[in-house]
Amino acid sequence: MSNIKIISTLGPSSLNKKFLKFSRGKINLFRINMSHVTIANLQNQINFIKKNSNIPICVDTEGAQIRTKVKKEKYLKNNKDLKIYKNKGLVSLYPDYVFERLRKNDCLELGFTGLEIKIKKKLNDKLFCKVTSSGYLEKNKAVHLKNRKIKMDYLTAKDLKAIELAKRNKIKHFALSFTNSEEDVKKFNYLLKGKVKIFKLETKSAIKNLKKIMKSGQNFLIDRGDLSKEVSIEQIPVAQRKIIRMGKKRKKNIYVATNFLESMILNNYPNRGEVNDIYSTLELGAKGLVLAAETAIGKNPMDSVTMLKKIIKIYLKNKNSVN
Repeated sequence: MSNIKIISTLGPSSLNKKFLKFSRGKINLFRINMSHVTIANLQNQINFIKKNSNIPICVDTEGAQIRTKVKKEKYLKNNKDLKIYKNKGLVSLYPDYVFERLRKNDCLELGFTGLEIKIKKKLNDKLFCKVTSSGYLEKNKAVHLKNRKIKMDYLTAKDLKAIELAKRNKIKHFALSFTNSEEDVKKFNYLLKGKVKIFKLETKSAIKNLKKIMKSGQNFLIDRGDLSKEVSIEQIPVAQRKIIRMGKKRKKNIYVATNFLESMILNNYPNRGEVNDIYSTLELGAKGLVLAAETAIGKNPMDSVTMLKKIIKIYLKNKNSVN
């Protein structure tokens, strides 16, 4: 295998013997995304992966992120009223303590379909909201508080349980989602002494504190999806280049995720922009690339891996060529 690592997220499309067998010699690390895996299922997934593959597993924590809890998914039009409940009801938020920290006039973006709401009133165990931008209300989607920051624990209670379970199963790789500060890095390092830690950079705070964050870690992952919630999409290339340049200067390993082969979720072939994005990211100096939805829920997980391998091979063949 080349020194460019491929990290593959496992999910309904890839948690099967066929994909695990296919992955040998092609994938360097399997990612289990705890935002979409219950503690009850984590042990079963680890057992299944270990039984059918010797590729290392990385447990990727939920981290300091708000997510939706929705009983019935639906499309919400602009100016529609929406009630969010403290912990029970048709719509609520996770972790539960977030409810107490929200207030009137807070603006929230729910998921990646454009849905935005504004809190008009907070009363006892309910938030009375108004839809300010139409979109789909979906289960277990990331929620971005647009107008301010609130203090959140760097790991959830579920994360701590997942880490202890993973340790018992001799898992060696762990990722911290929504790394915001050097303190987060130090706490995660202390919790996981002797393990391989990957720190995910996906917030404005991470960009602001980048130099300090990089002092205490070795492996970093740019999640361009969640980062685009806090940094305007046209600034993502700027942020990506800043992080990779700083990482190269400090001899850190920088991995990049999100949308590399997005079109292959449905199609068996990428578009030209995606191919160029992958090649350009490698030219910048990324040490590895992450396939997320492409292998977790896509229709063509094996084709996605094969295509990524092809592009990496062409990059390695041509990287030292002189025009």
